[in-house]
Parts: sequence; C-alpha cells; structure tokens
Amino acid sequence: MTAAQESIEAIRIAAAAADRLKAFDIISFDVSNLLGITDIMMIATASNERQVLAVAEEIEKDLYLQAGHREARSREGLEQAQWVLLDYGDFVVHVMHEESRGFYGLERLWRDCPTVDLQLAHPEHAPAPAAV
Repeated sequence: MTAAQESIEAIRIAAAAADRLKAFDIISFDVSNLLGITDIMMIATASNERQVLAVAEEIEKDLYLQAGHREARSREGLEQAQWVLLDYGDFVVHVMHEESRGFYGLERLWRDCPTVDLQLAHPEHAPAPAAV
C-alpha cells in the first residue's frame, strides 16, 4: 500500500509553507506500509524557537485554506517550540529546532521507507538524497 494521493497533495502544501518560511532539510517519508495509523511523516527544521512556531502556524494556515479546511487533530510542543508535532490523521508534520532534530534523528526511524517528492520551489532546502 502507498500513501493516498490526497495525503501527498496535503503534505506538499505543508512542505511549500515550511519552505516559504525558510525551514530547511524538509523531507517526507511514505510510512503507510509500516504504520496503519498514518500515511506520511514530514520533518522540517527551523533555526530557532520563533521560526519553529512561525513555520508550524504557516503550515496550519495553508492546509486550512488550500486543503479543504483541514485542521490538525492534535498539536503538541507549542510551549517549548523545540519540536512541534501537527497530527492530521493521515499525515503527521514535525517542525523541529535544529538542535532537537540533530539530537532525536527521526530520519533513522523511517530511513527504510520511500521518500515523497515534495516538489519544492527551493530544493536546496531539502536534504541531499541518501547514497545507496
């Protein structure tokens, strides 16, 4: 099974919002074969707490306006702004402070999953493809 097209389109909206606010190392994994509870995990990095919150807010705004009034089922991490998690059910967005992303290394959890082409306007903000 692969991620639903609706989830892919929504995650591209989220990635574009993060990219527009200068988040970097934006990557998404199709986790639908591993998890029955969600299709896609997206991770984006921000340089400081203020940017973490701004990126998360922009993602929420764009998903509401451009993806049929989608609202997060839950939002976590807004107080510390080190790692904001936005759960939309069929996809989950992680906006992480640079230090937190390095410490937790979420990519290690999903490295065996295929990535989702985010079609970013600024691909230099995306991580380099992993060597095989």
